[in-house]
Amino acid sequence: MPLDFNTGLGKNSANFAALSPIDYIARSAAVYGNRLAIVHGSLRQNWRDTYARARRLASALQRLGVGKGDTVAVMLPNTPAMVEAHFGVPMSGAVLNALNIRLDLASLAFMLRHGEARVLLADSEFADLARQLVQQVPGLYVVAVNDLLGPDNVAPFGQTDYETLLAGGNPEFEWQLPDDEWDAIALNYTSGTTGDPKGVVYHHRGAALNAISNILEWDMPRHAVYLWTLPMFHCNGWCFPWTVAARAGVNVCLRKFEPKLVFDLIREHGVTHYCAAPIVHAALANAPEEWRAGIQHAVRGMVAGAPPPAAVLARIEAMGFDLVHSYGLTEVYGPAAVCAEQEEWRALSQDERAGKKSRQGVRYHLQSAIAVLNPETMQAVAADGEEIGEIMFRGNICMKGYLKNETATHDAFAGGWFHTGDLAVMYPDGYVKIKDRSKDIIISGGENISSVEVEDALYRHPAVLAAAVIAQPDPKWGETPCAFVELKEGHDVSAEDLIAFCKNILAGFKAPKAIYFGPLPKTSTGKIQKFELRKRMRSDSAIDV
Repeated sequence: MPLDFNTGLGKNSANFAALSPIDYIARSAAVYGNRLAIVHGSLRQNWRDTYARARRLASALQRLGVGKGDTVAVMLPNTPAMVEAHFGVPMSGAVLNALNIRLDLASLAFMLRHGEARVLLADSEFADLARQLVQQVPGLYVVAVNDLLGPDNVAPFGQTDYETLLAGGNPEFEWQLPDDEWDAIALNYTSGTTGDPKGVVYHHRGAALNAISNILEWDMPRHAVYLWTLPMFHCNGWCFPWTVAARAGVNVCLRKFEPKLVFDLIREHGVTHYCAAPIVHAALANAPEEWRAGIQHAVRGMVAGAPPPAAVLARIEAMGFDLVHSYGLTEVYGPAAVCAEQEEWRALSQDERAGKKSRQGVRYHLQSAIAVLNPETMQAVAADGEEIGEIMFRGNICMKGYLKNETATHDAFAGGWFHTGDLAVMYPDGYVKIKDRSKDIIISGGENISSVEVEDALYRHPAVLAAAVIAQPDPKWGETPCAFVELKEGHDVSAEDLIAFCKNILAGFKAPKAIYFGPLPKTSTGKIQKFELRKRMRSDSAIDV
């Protein structure tokens, strides 16, 4: 008869504690309290003081009546207050809703109402917006955050300011781990390009595990110096506020991305790690060489948010930066897959190696599974690099679901997997490569054309800074690929030459039939907004881009 390993062997306070990333800051403060935690302009703040400020915030929020089941929203750039909010808000028992600071009033008001936010921390840069939001969301308690590097001479707004709020909090506040690690820690909204945004709910367990997965995937050492090129409002900065705390690293804050400033900060503070979307990496790769002069130490970047063109990966590598490619979505806490590099890739040419690294790869350490499945049959596609299916995830690094939207949650988890909507192939070595979003695949004369494949070809041209390919209606073929292209400063190339360039790389039917030049619409995280390009395509002014 098998042994009973359960009776009398239950969970208790001695052998079980809920997983939560907010505990990471407590350890760093206790063990490395004097180590630098935050750099921002002239500010130098250690981990002991950062922990005390987070506890003050939690205490002050509770004094306002905030607790479990409540939402605290923040409208902040990458500032010290944003770092502190990632700990102080969940320490109060509340859920952190980091708002995209580039959204319009209507979108932000919808999110605040839908998430039933009790409190809003707003940077003074957004004072006018905060005043308007109060009119849209009655009862909202606004806290003005006057950042060290924020705008001067902003008229007072809100019921109080951040430093006054913290002064009324207890630096020794005895916060508690969640009763259940499945409890919500954060609320993040999707873009809502085809309707109202959906509220993605994260749990403490997933946030804790993905924060540690970031360390494992990057072999991130203690006291790493992390530059905030990635907005913390985007999937909670891919969980890196909690990752940096776990390693007692340094948060180098950055209110706004500027390529020269990024290189200056890397040089000045010895930045070792940063994350960014492909368009941001392209801006760095195409910056004047003299801007990065004097950077002699190893710098590691992580790219995600859109399939990175192999040409951009090759340029970053040529700069001497080591780039890791990860993949994920808001619903999986940011990165949940990684293109784990193999030793034998080092023997390949730079272009061949970049081609390997441009794949989305394999599951993150603490994610249970990634698969490419036929969404109708839920069967795996052939691992031949040809058969297209949908990328799906399964495991702890998946959201709880969509707030107040059971139907969308049910559909997203149909068949016991999270459906990403990304179309991909599986290679014989088990690595995944995206071919397109399901809505972005171009069907021309019955042939499937991957917009990503066409974009990759365009990025190989030395004059191309950014490119986006969408379907253009065609009376004969149904639709054909067309490209919107942003050129590098000082470069010029004709549409005919670019099309001919693509035909040397792609099958003729895959080459764009038309090319429109001009700045591309982008989100604040650097993603190109294809839905805006589709609007242009439907308008009479499409070719005037």
